[in-house]
Amino acid sequence: MFTDRSGLIVWVSDIKPAKNLEKYGTVHYISKRMNYVAMYVHTEKLDESIRLLQRLPYVKKVEKSMRKEIKTEYDKSIPDKTRFYSL
Repeated sequence: MFTDRSGLIVWVSDIKPAKNLEKYGTVHYISKRMNYVAMYVHTEKLDESIRLLQRLPYVKKVEKSMRKEIKTEYDKSIPDKTRFYSL
């Protein structure tokens, strides 16, 4: 039902042509002040999308999101110190 997506941060030199990035993936956020676009693309098309985005004249840099590499499941091997300091 859901497709596996990966996040991209696309640094652009101008915001107006950056609105055309919809044809490469789903645009999540456009920052007018910092000139970047946060977008999602299908994981199987990630390398092809990065290559196509870097060829655009208004794109400065394309960065992959590291969210999938961050550990989100935690274990309780470290004792909880908040109980010790609570009143």
